[in-house]
Amino acid sequence: MLIASWPWFFAQLAAAFVVVNLIFAMFYVFDRGGIINARPGSYLDAFFFSVQTLGTLGYGVMAPRTLYTNLLVTVESFTGILTIALFTGIIFARFSRPFARVVFSRIAVVTPFDGVPTLMFRTANQRGEAIMDASVVVTLARQHTTLEGVTMRRFQELKLMRSNNSLFALSWTVMHPIDQDSPLYGLTPEDMDEQDVEIIVMLNGLDEILADRIYARHAYWADEIVFNRRFVDVISVTQAGHRLVDLTRFHDTVES
Repeated sequence: MLIASWPWFFAQLAAAFVVVNLIFAMFYVFDRGGIINARPGSYLDAFFFSVQTLGTLGYGVMAPRTLYTNLLVTVESFTGILTIALFTGIIFARFSRPFARVVFSRIAVVTPFDGVPTLMFRTANQRGEAIMDASVVVTLARQHTTLEGVTMRRFQELKLMRSNNSLFALSWTVMHPIDQDSPLYGLTPEDMDEQDVEIIVMLNGLDEILADRIYARHAYWADEIVFNRRFVDVISVTQAGHRLVDLTRFHDTVES
């Protein structure tokens, strides 16, 4: 519920509220005549009496008559207090939870950089404020068959040219040199597809407003890693000296 959209979140709360009242209404109906001014055996009257009890409305038209109904009202009143506290806590958590609002390029590229084949992808900060002390961890996941013939998923962390960014404000191109020490060394696109390669990206940083950690995750599969392409430049400088990121071209590449 913390990551659902607001319309879906409120729909879930409304559904939970209705379900709770439907359940209590079923128990109220068992005691025919247990509610003053309610039609005996009326599930609809029992439902609206439950709504009034759970919401502590107390209009005074319907009221409990028997011991059974009074005990049930006591249980529902306590349930209502817990429900309101729970809903309030969830809503507060949603408002106080910082969202990363970080966008990753749709593809990763392998292109020469200073004469070395380099895996690159880029990310941009869509927030109104910078992300402080940002760091990124990139992990290679692929199928591996041991000498005994056992196939397993193997994870290897990739060494990056720069894994930390003290002030992530605009765009950040993450690069891994594919040298002889790299697990990707010598792999062709066909090899990556055969080994079911996945590049897992984990980014985290500090929200400078709330002083809380934020996290973002992305993954690139073998068919999303393109060779001999490079990203176009999306950074421009205005006449006032401000740097801007053109997100409309953020995913564009050209032949390298």
